[in-house]
Amino acid sequence: MNQLRISRRAALLGLTAAWQFGGASLALADAPTNRRFIVIILRGALDGLAAVVPYGDPNLAVWRADLVPPEPGTDGGLLDLGGRFGLHPALAGMHDLFKAGELLPVHAVAGHYRSRSHFEAQDYLESGADQRMDSGWLNRAVAALPPAARGTSPGGPALAVGVSVPLLLRGRGAVGAWAPTGFAQPSPDLYARIAELNHPDPVTGPAIAEALRERGFATQTLGADDPKAPQRNAFPTLAGSAGRMLAAADGPRVAALEVGGWDTHAGQRNRLVGPLTQLDAGLVALKTGLGDAWRQTAVLVVTEFGRTVRVNGTGGTDHGTGTVAFIAGGGVAGGRVGGTWPGLAEAHLFENRDLAPTTDVRALAKGLLAGQFGLSEAALETVFPGSGGVAGTTGLLRV
Repeated sequence: MNQLRISRRAALLGLTAAWQFGGASLALADAPTNRRFIVIILRGALDGLAAVVPYGDPNLAVWRADLVPPEPGTDGGLLDLGGRFGLHPALAGMHDLFKAGELLPVHAVAGHYRSRSHFEAQDYLESGADQRMDSGWLNRAVAALPPAARGTSPGGPALAVGVSVPLLLRGRGAVGAWAPTGFAQPSPDLYARIAELNHPDPVTGPAIAEALRERGFATQTLGADDPKAPQRNAFPTLAGSAGRMLAAADGPRVAALEVGGWDTHAGQRNRLVGPLTQLDAGLVALKTGLGDAWRQTAVLVVTEFGRTVRVNGTGGTDHGTGTVAFIAGGGVAGGRVGGTWPGLAEAHLFENRDLAPTTDVRALAKGLLAGQFGLSEAALETVFPGSGGVAGTTGLLRV
């Protein structure tokens, strides 16, 4: 890896660091506190019903029997979350966090917008407002930290490692950027879209599929159950690095990570295994990297929207509404499934197709920012403009 070189101007002006690797990226920001806060964005729309499966709902099998893993206690079955809900079998590390009381899945979550466009929904998710903005809510949260939140950490200049910064952490501060040669790679999701687009063509379809298989993309990109295909470790690598940087006494205190590959329009049962495995390994690596600082850390995992309850004709799911969010950390009041479950009866579906949302993602973010950093209601109104009617969720943290 090339030696990191950051100009004095970038160090003084840069608020955020950005680091891209494969289909994942990491951004870091300094903050005057010893508590840590991390947001992980799953770009492409995670199917919450596949990640946290409501196996106790009698209507689940009506809509998606072909996508549901075996029940808990069976070979390759769901990882039980105390009855009624189970984690996907690929999330064994997160299940360990759940059993330790350090993971809180919250179901039927959605943003305050109703859009089925990835780009529009991601913009609203990251801006945290009812209109498009050129700054993100996490950037504004750092700026709003009160003096009482200041810890003993001397802090340090913000880093700039990479080629881009997510909207979530953009703000008034200028951002410098650096990336090692060849470090940024096309997202596996891009290859998946190319393969899916060309699949019907009798010439380009097989040629592209075979080329991708030779490059080791079978499991994640083509949806093939190929145990010999190498597992790409971009997200766990970045998450572990983020943990170590956040754990340093003079390191950053806020991070935003993102990982793609969640747009499962076809072959979802196999295609989703790769991204879920990455997320699982990434959270474990994050905890390991943080070490003792894990006790002072809160992690919020969100996606732009959920996916349809019904399975489409290609074994996938389309753009939906309600989904699942995850909250993790050493001080999280976990070991339970949060949120209000609306049920999967046809009469309860949103627009007769989606899991109905019952929790605003801004309520979760507000609750964590208030509990972790002591932000007041007035400060949270500046972080999330126009959200006065959305109260922060309480009881998310033990400490």
